[in-house]
Amino acid sequence: MISQTCKTAIKAVIFLSSISSEGKKAGKKEIASKIDASEHTVGKVLQVLVKQGIINSMKGPSGGFFMEEDQFDLPLIKIVNTVDGKGVFNECGLGLKQCSATHPCPIHYEYKEGRDLIKKLFMEKKISDLTQPMSEGLVHLIIN
Repeated sequence: MISQTCKTAIKAVIFLSSISSEGKKAGKKEIASKIDASEHTVGKVLQVLVKQGIINSMKGPSGGFFMEEDQFDLPLIKIVNTVDGKGVFNECGLGLKQCSATHPCPIHYEYKEGRDLIKKLFMEKKISDLTQPMSEGLVHLIIN
C-alpha cells in the first residue's frame, strides 16, 4: 500500500520528533543509522519533507534536521501524501488500472475495507501521538 520510501519518511519523522522534543538536531547519517535505512534514501526523503514544511533543516556546525512544536500536530497522512501522492489509498489491491465498485477485481470489497481503515489511521494519528511513546522507550523503530 504505502511505499518503502514512505515508511522510511515516517520513521525519520518519528525519530526527529523524539529528539526535537529535547531540543536536538540530527544529520542524515545519524537518522539513517537510527532507523536502519539507506543514507541516500534518507537524504532524498528529508529534502522532500523540508520542502513541504513537515520538518526543518539548518546548515552549519550546529545544524541538522529538526522539528518545531507546531509540526508535531501534523497528521501522518501529510507525510504519505507528500511521498506517495494522494491517490495511494485509492489503488486496486491487485494493481488493476480499472477497478471500481462497478467493475471490481476479485478482492475489491475486502481490500477497500482494509485500505479505508489504514487511511483513517493515517488521517487521525498525529506525529505527536507517536513522539511520546518513542521518547519513553515504549516503542521502537529498529531492534538493537
